[in-house]
Amino acid sequence: MSSDLRAAVAAILPGVRADLEDLVRIQSVSADPARADQVRRSAEATAALFRDAGLEVEIVSADGGMPAVLARKPGPPGAPTVLLYAHHDVQPEGDPSTWNSEPFEPTERGDRLFARGAADDKAGIAAHLAAIRAHGDDLPVGVTVFVEGEEEVGSPTLDALLTTYRDKLASDVIVIADSTNWEIGTPALTTSLRGLADCVVEVRALDHAVHSGMWEGVAPDALTALCRLIATLHDHNGDVAVPGLNTGKAADLEYDEHRLRADAGIADGVELIGTGSVVDRLWARPAISVIALDATRVADASNTLIPAARAKISLRVAPGDDARRALDQLRRHLVASAPWGVQVTVIDGDVGQPFTVDANGPAYDAARAAFTEAWGGTAPVDIGVGGSIPFIAAFAEMFPAAAILVTGVEDPDTRAHGANEGLHLAEFERVCLAEALLLQKLADST
Repeated sequence: MSSDLRAAVAAILPGVRADLEDLVRIQSVSADPARADQVRRSAEATAALFRDAGLEVEIVSADGGMPAVLARKPGPPGAPTVLLYAHHDVQPEGDPSTWNSEPFEPTERGDRLFARGAADDKAGIAAHLAAIRAHGDDLPVGVTVFVEGEEEVGSPTLDALLTTYRDKLASDVIVIADSTNWEIGTPALTTSLRGLADCVVEVRALDHAVHSGMWEGVAPDALTALCRLIATLHDHNGDVAVPGLNTGKAADLEYDEHRLRADAGIADGVELIGTGSVVDRLWARPAISVIALDATRVADASNTLIPAARAKISLRVAPGDDARRALDQLRRHLVASAPWGVQVTVIDGDVGQPFTVDANGPAYDAARAAFTEAWGGTAPVDIGVGGSIPFIAAFAEMFPAAAILVTGVEDPDTRAHGANEGLHLAEFERVCLAEALLLQKLADST
């Protein structure tokens, strides 16, 4: 059976790649209202692919949200039902000049296919499609495919979708193809994810702008005060200094510093921040970054003390913590740390809960066996991910009895969300084979 599936995946892969490239050409940027029609077109194209594969398909939405695709095919009597998740919306492309090829024109260079969405997460759609096509009319399990259309804007209507279509989405195993592998040639199961909370902090020092020459040295300016406030978020080592945030311990994996620097693109001479093991810092501890500032542009500068300035602060929340509680701790710290008595206002933003799973049981055994076979004998490692996939907590809450397998088509050099996002083609073929094998092994384990 395994050799038959390997041959079947190899046979259907060229067609799957062509379908992936067609999906990538659709600019399904959910954050851009001007491209809402493209998101709809993407949903329709995705629906057509699974309809052609023999599934019963509908395009669904809730509370005015972006369109999602729900496709189903029952399995043999007594077989488990497997929910396959991906999302068809993508991040904005950013400045096209930072790309080495057109962002929405899939381009092969070396061992990668480059384009926005080529990996995150239209390759997840393609992997599900490949696994279903490889089995043809002999699917060994019941399959439900759920392809979301607004993951890149925080899945605002996912809870409503899960509630509305709960009966159709109910399953024994949930496979979420939206994560990463450990490295090229080594697969991974993601067993923990940090949560996310963000806020905007505004510092006000003056009622209005005043001449710096007349008042500098006595009247504080808001931007300097904001800089001092931001500086209180970390200690001299770069560890988070906000009290009350939980920390944890990551898997016992060695992340070589040379590889880390290459993967992250850290400039020569720049020191790593924080203390403790690299994987602890990346996966199991809180992290805080300033991701945006509102203040006078350098080009518009004058000799003026700025009355108010704002910063957007991103907080990654350790597994086991509560994201809303952590955001409250950050807010308290910002207000309490205001320098020189300046006025501090904190506006809460998005919140997504962290996720951790005990990756034991028949479904995880089946996944490890499938991955090991697809990667030619290399067993998967259990990893954490420093980023956040908040919707996983929603699935876990809605379907508490289901085993959740978080898999991925990405690798450390995928550059998801950035310029020159790329899919490693050889790894993608292994992902497709692994999922086809997984469906068979899940059937065999019942």
